[in-house]
Amino acid sequence: MSSSRLEILNDGGLRHDARRPYELRSTSFSLGTHPTADGSSTVTQGLTSVSVTVFGPREPKQRAGVTHDRASIVVEVGVALWAGTGAQRRTRGDKRLMEVGAAIRQTFEPVIMTQLYPRSEIFINVQVISADGGILPSSINATTLALIDAGISLLDYVTSVSIGLHLTQPLLDLSAPEENDLPTLVVASLPGSGKITLAQMETRLHVDRFEEMLLLGVEAG
Repeated sequence: MSSSRLEILNDGGLRHDARRPYELRSTSFSLGTHPTADGSSTVTQGLTSVSVTVFGPREPKQRAGVTHDRASIVVEVGVALWAGTGAQRRTRGDKRLMEVGAAIRQTFEPVIMTQLYPRSEIFINVQVISADGGILPSSINATTLALIDAGISLLDYVTSVSIGLHLTQPLLDLSAPEENDLPTLVVASLPGSGKITLAQMETRLHVDRFEEMLLLGVEAG
């Protein structure tokens, strides 16, 4: 029987990076990091760093995507060659990156006031600079800041965090080794209303545990 290569929690209740179960990694935020974009930001959570640039509202590059009563949202995700933890092997068109882009778009479609920008496009470019877990929540947090920097009207800002489950103990803000070993839920929510715009989980979990992790993710945001 194979065993986990990672000790999730030691006898003192600490994780492999010395954090407690509900402790987040060190986080930094920078706005206006790309002067040529309409809005931009860089978010670093632990060893994961994501840069987002926003262009628009602008005339759509493809006329087929024009919506007459609102703006269309286009998301593109890329990974730097030096990103680490296997992420650098992913290229544009990679299925996993397309899934991340689709999750970001679905997260922000109900939040961006697209009706204020008819027949236009809001282009969001996400670049993963370094990867050590939490790529999607870091990307969502960076996208929120870049949209704010671009002056695009939002119903509320969006915050996101990952939650894992070790036996019966939830853990917040997972590193890459923890993501590889644990059932993981990514939650994006609106702090002002408590509404959830994304709850993404790829592993089966009992509904009671799911609800517990979901509430924890909203509170952490």
